[in-house]
Amino acid sequence: MYNKRTIGTQKEQLAADYLKKSGYIILEQNFSCRTGEIDIIAKEENYLIFVEVKYRKDTAKGFPQEAVDFYKMKKITHTALYYMTIKRIPTDTPCRFDVVNILDQEISLIQNAFEAVY
Repeated sequence: MYNKRTIGTQKEQLAADYLKKSGYIILEQNFSCRTGEIDIIAKEENYLIFVEVKYRKDTAKGFPQEAVDFYKMKKITHTALYYMTIKRIPTDTPCRFDVVNILDQEISLIQNAFEAVY
């Protein structure tokens, strides 16, 4: 019997493997603090990338990326800022927010899926 957390962990690992094959260097997975959680933190070229992984088995409840709403973007932005602060990463470091969509067995990546929301 699978619960949501087990499935989530499996899909996040699938996303991390996909990103590695795409040339990303994975720095952290499941970074969490009081402000929120970021599924994957990675580097690609000069960019520090904060990745949200969204999974749906079908489109009955919409496409995976539709679950990344304004509230979620704001939470991810604040968590990313906290991460940069505790890791002493300069605020002028180029950053990007990507979303990995997993719809059943199909994986796709939306680079620069949203801008920072404060």
